[in-house]
Amino acid sequence: MSVTDSPAARLQALFEGHRLTPTQRRIAHSMVRRAADVPFLSSVELAELAGVSQPSVTRFAVALGFDGYPALRRHLREVAPAAPAAEAGAPNEYQQAVEAEMENLRQLAQVLADPRPVREAGRVLAASRPLPVLGLRAAASQAYGFAYFAAKVHPDVRPLHEGGTMLQDRIDGAVRAGATALLCFALPRHPREVVDTLAYAKEAGLTVVTVADSAFAPVAKVSDLLLPAAVGTGLVFDTACAPMLLGRVLLEAMCDDLPDAQARLEEFDAKAAARGLFVE
Repeated sequence: MSVTDSPAARLQALFEGHRLTPTQRRIAHSMVRRAADVPFLSSVELAELAGVSQPSVTRFAVALGFDGYPALRRHLREVAPAAPAAEAGAPNEYQQAVEAEMENLRQLAQVLADPRPVREAGRVLAASRPLPVLGLRAAASQAYGFAYFAAKVHPDVRPLHEGGTMLQDRIDGAVRAGATALLCFALPRHPREVVDTLAYAKEAGLTVVTVADSAFAPVAKVSDLLLPAAVGTGLVFDTACAPMLLGRVLLEAMCDDLPDAQARLEEFDAKAAARGLFVE
């Protein structure tokens, strides 16, 4: 039996393309680990295996498009028949998650075969003084990471990675200071506050550049330029290697339109050396 024909791989293929909650992913992972046994487990037994409630198993089956768990189990008996639990050479669920991320990166490379959208985004962001960078919840680390590096080459970067009633005030302040664009990182699950904030930013006259998990993400309708990079869904929580890399590519494009970027980097390196900031 080939790797792609293994019960675990068939189960993984069943879950792909579905937006599952963390609890539902926990169930999916438990099923992959016990791929040979799962077609013969009751909903109660699967719930105990995954450490969730029995109704959660039912909701999981419905999320996959089945009428309920009995229908899912019947399907599993057809597509994932019993087999040795640990097949030689078959990748485990952790390896499958890594391979899925590698595929996301390959897709990103294909998208970047046309560099014009990223270059245009770089020009727009480089011209904005200040430059607000938005990212809430799951995307907060992406926004913070971009802002950290961008501040080394851009004269005024303003990270917005905490939500709340002050968010629109900060956008107003950036507009008053001369901002012309806003960069947003938007990842699942998409907070309503992000969509509302981007709509507010557009109404305030800002050009919205968004890095999102899909061209069809909820933020698409409130973005002027959307750059897609898929997230991995093979683990309990999303993995975002492709959006992170796209953010670094966007930084590179922005540097190309900041004539003093190299001088700023050299100045920082000199000061860092003088302060003994880093351990060599």
